[in-house]
Parts: sequence; structure tokens; C-alpha cells
Amino acid sequence: MTEQAALFADGEKDDAHAPLAERMRPRSLDEFLGQRELVGPDGPLRRLIEADSSVSMIFWGPPGCGKTTLARIVAATTGRRFESLSAVTAGLAEVRRIIAAARARGRGKTVLFVDEIHRFNKAQQDAFLPHVEDGTVIMMGATTENPSFEVIAPLLSRCKVFVLSRLEREDLLEILRRALSDERGLAGRFSLSEAAADFVADWADGDARRALNLLEAGSEVAARLGSDEIDLKTLEAVAQRRALAHDRSGDSRYDLISALHKSLRGSDVDASLYWLARLLEAGEDPLYVARRLVRAAAEDVGLADPMALVVAASAYQAAHLVGMPEADCILAEAVIYLAAAPKSNAAYTAYGAAAKAVAESGQLPVPLHIRNAPTRLMRRLGYAEGYKYPHSFPQHIVAQRYLPDELGNPVFYRPTEQGREARTAERVRRNRELLRRRAPRGGQGDEDA
Repeated sequence: MTEQAALFADGEKDDAHAPLAERMRPRSLDEFLGQRELVGPDGPLRRLIEADSSVSMIFWGPPGCGKTTLARIVAATTGRRFESLSAVTAGLAEVRRIIAAARARGRGKTVLFVDEIHRFNKAQQDAFLPHVEDGTVIMMGATTENPSFEVIAPLLSRCKVFVLSRLEREDLLEILRRALSDERGLAGRFSLSEAAADFVADWADGDARRALNLLEAGSEVAARLGSDEIDLKTLEAVAQRRALAHDRSGDSRYDLISALHKSLRGSDVDASLYWLARLLEAGEDPLYVARRLVRAAAEDVGLADPMALVVAASAYQAAHLVGMPEADCILAEAVIYLAAAPKSNAAYTAYGAAAKAVAESGQLPVPLHIRNAPTRLMRRLGYAEGYKYPHSFPQHIVAQRYLPDELGNPVFYRPTEQGREARTAERVRRNRELLRRRAPRGGQGDEDA
């Protein structure tokens, strides 16, 4: 084993019984596949590694894209000690032990890899700060969640963030070819047809670990059957149904629901159904999805089709009644209705404009003539004086002011001409004209509407 490989292995023996994914982990940038924009010939991460940089880093990306491997390669290439912590299992005693050993080695001699760093709470992340600041350790964090939200700002500001993407299909196929032929892997003991390799690459969905785990499971079945071929039928039986990665508290949830909402807003029925299926098939709570549909109905369909809100609210109630898996077609019906409906965000923007006026003008007093006057004192003070009861007038509307004079005559609601809102727009225009007739400010008009 070379000196670099020994550093990479961190003192561990190359165990033939370790999982295939672990045995086939790349040991240098030349072996590493994927992330070409970062580790290619002119990639920023490659330049940092080759310059023996001591900057701390956070790798953000989906499972199986190479986050842990890159941290190990940094340590191996720069000749530093590699220490690893998992935020799921590490305790304070282990952290103290690693920091003490790193201090004994000297500054900048230890790469501390923190897997799933987003699972450490604020206080635990704070504990790393002084040791990162004084150079006791060079920290390499790995996370599947957006570090902007999951890593404390002081620690984030001391790290360079690299965004990793899921592996391309061709990268996965090359990883499979290497695993089949390499002495660390299956060493030529098994063959894999093109169709079987394609199946593994598609099933893995950008995750090298998943691809290698499936290949290894297939090889074990083939060995028990006395076959030297890992065939498609075997792989399909081992794989069964693809498990969709989905964390209800993480980015994937909000990315998917955002995609659904934006597809609804964009009136793309097919895309909306796809994102709905992605959520439900991954095990998302159907009531969470239904609540978002209710919001989309009000925000993006609005008064262009008021029935959209009724449909969405009914879908929520029905989904609550029957649960999954029966709720899938209920939510699909609502999604199709919302996507196909005419769109108006006039109610959404109207409320935003009104809220802005409240924030800018403060708590203006309610005009006296529209205040309630249940007591004699209130009536003596002028409460409700001069109020005109709209139902007593033709068309049930009368020129009268309902806003504080300080606001003037703002227009918050600007109806569109989409769908049924066109009729609403006409009524709103007529009502505004009648309400402001001879009553620009100060309360009441001096003649009936």
C-alpha cells in the first residue's frame, strides 16, 4: 500500500468482508467519478487540494454522490490525519478525545470529518468553532440539507461550501464496470449484461452506494445459484420497489412541494401530477399535501374560479376521511382541477398591499360613524353617528367612507379578467364608483347612491 493509501485508510486494514461500496471507495482524485466542475482539471476543489489548502469545507449534496470520499481524499492527498464523527452517534466524550489528539499532533495536522453535520444542534456546532478558528482541526462537514439553514452562521462563515450533484448515469455505469473487474471488488468473478447494468444505474438514481449495494446483493444471489452472471431477473428480484429518498423535515420535502405548487401555478397538469406522485409515493403525509393545495387554490386560482378553494378544502376533508392509499385519486382530482383552472393572484396581492398599508400607517383609529355604539356614553361621544345602513338604499349600497381619512383612497384589490373574476371586477368597479360619489373623505355622501 502506498503512503497516500495508508493515510487514506486511516490505519484500517483493507477488509475483504467490508461492503463492496466501502471497498471500492476512490482513493484519489484520479479515481473519483462525478463532480467534474469541482474536481476536474481546473475545478476549484482540485486546486484547493493540490495547493495543500487548510480551509475547512462543507459538502452539500444528495446521498451517494461522494461527500465522504472527497473528505478522505483531501486528508490523503495533503498527508493529514483523517478523523470521522457521525452527528447521529457521536457523543461529547468522543469529540473531546478527537480534539485532544488533534491538538497533540499540532495545528493543521488533522482533518475532522463530520457526517450529517446538520443533525448537530446549535450548541454542539458551537463547540467546534474555537478548534476550527485556531486551526486545531480542518473541518469537513457533509450534509444532505441546505447549510444556510442547518449550519450556524459563525461556523458556515469559516467554511467553503461545495455543492455536489447526483451522479450521472454514465458515472454509475463506469463505477459498476470497475467494481466487476477491480481486485478490491468482484475481481472478474461475475459478468453483467448491458441490460442489467442499465437497470442498476437507473434504479440507483444517482447514488453510487445504492448501485454498488444492489450489485453486491445480486452477486451473492448469483453465487448461491452457482452462476457467474448477475442477470436482470436476479437484480429485479433483489431490488423490488425503488425506495424514494424523502425526509419530511428536510430540503427534499420543501423542494418537492415547491415544484408541485409552481406547476399548479403554471397550469401544467402533467407536471403537477408528477410532483404529487413523487410526494405521495415517497410516503409524504397526504394532509400536508392537501393543505398546500388549499393554499394554492386561494393564492393562485383565487377569484378566477372560487370553486377551486371549495374543491381543495373538500379534498383535504376527504383525504382525512379515507387516508392513504385511497386518498391518492382524491388529491389527484384536486390537482387536476387547480392546474386546469384559470389563474388569478389578485386576492393574494390585495392582502399584501393592505398589510403593507397597515405596517406603514400604524394603528389608525376606526372612523366614528362605523364604530359600534352599544352604550349611551358611546352614542354621546359620536360613535355610529351618521352611519348609513346599506340595505336601506337602492342596490344595497350607499356613498359612505369606511377607511380612515389618513389613508386617502387606496386601491388594494386589482381584479383580473380571468374566468369568473371578470364579473367580480365589474361589480368592484361599480361599487367603488358608488361608494366614493360625493364622499371622498370625512364620512358620508350627501345624497343616496
